[in-house]
Amino acid sequence: QLQLVESGGGLVRPGGGLKLSCAASGGTLDIYAMGWFRQAPGKEREAVSCISSKGGDTYYLDSVKERFTISRDNAKNTVYLQMDSLEPEDTAIYYCAAEWVGLNRNYFSTHPREYNYWGQGTQVTVSS
Repeated sequence: QLQLVESGGGLVRPGGGLKLSCAASGGTLDIYAMGWFRQAPGKEREAVSCISSKGGDTYYLDSVKERFTISRDNAKNTVYLQMDSLEPEDTAIYYCAAEWVGLNRNYFSTHPREYNYWGQGTQVTVSS
């Protein structure tokens, strides 16, 4: 059973940055695509960024392009989300999730229902 633990959230002023980490245990991440999702109060959970199992393909929500960067280190069983130039609209709980893809190295989904494992979430608040 894969377990995911996020860290790195917090309170930051507009224009600031945070780096989220997602550490996995109980399995190896190199057979999983990984995604960062967020959910703000009263809104649906949405995919912020996703990365294929080997890291060769990525997705970014339009509103975070050029500001967020997803990366992964399979040797460390960890996925990262570097968030720069944060805006109040980025305020949400951020979740890390894993989607089993086996040998399909270039595939990932942006639909939450396709993901098999989820972390507990970390709060990101952007406010002055």
